[in-house]
Amino acid sequence: MKVEVLTVEEVLPLRHTVLWPNEPMAFSRVPEDDAGAHVGVRQHGEVICVASVFWDGDNARLRKFATSAECQGQGVGSAVLEFLIEHLRARGVRVFWFDARASALDFYQRFGFAVEGERFYKHGVAYYRMSRVL
Repeated sequence: MKVEVLTVEEVLPLRHTVLWPNEPMAFSRVPEDDAGAHVGVRQHGEVICVASVFWDGDNARLRKFATSAECQGQGVGSAVLEFLIEHLRARGVRVFWFDARASALDFYQRFGFAVEGERFYKHGVAYYRMSRVL
């Protein structure tokens, strides 16, 4: 499975379909997209997993991590997260953090990420802040 660099235009459709299907496509864009790094996996030419990373000094934030419904549970997201952890560690990132949907806590905890603080909501969806020192 090959993780590759993608453009914002390549990640937006999957972000929209998986994360916010009931919102307009523009809802899946973040203001920092042009400054971020976007990666993903293709299967038969189709983008099936995407993730975006944004830097602030020696911290990096994961945003808009999504795997197509039919490919979830097959190791694709795990491969992308492992790639990002190694890439960020090599780049000198000290803390990798994100706001995780409550439904995905177990997935992230398997990679050593810990919950910070209380549950909160964005657009009616429950989240927790999670982080890991690299």
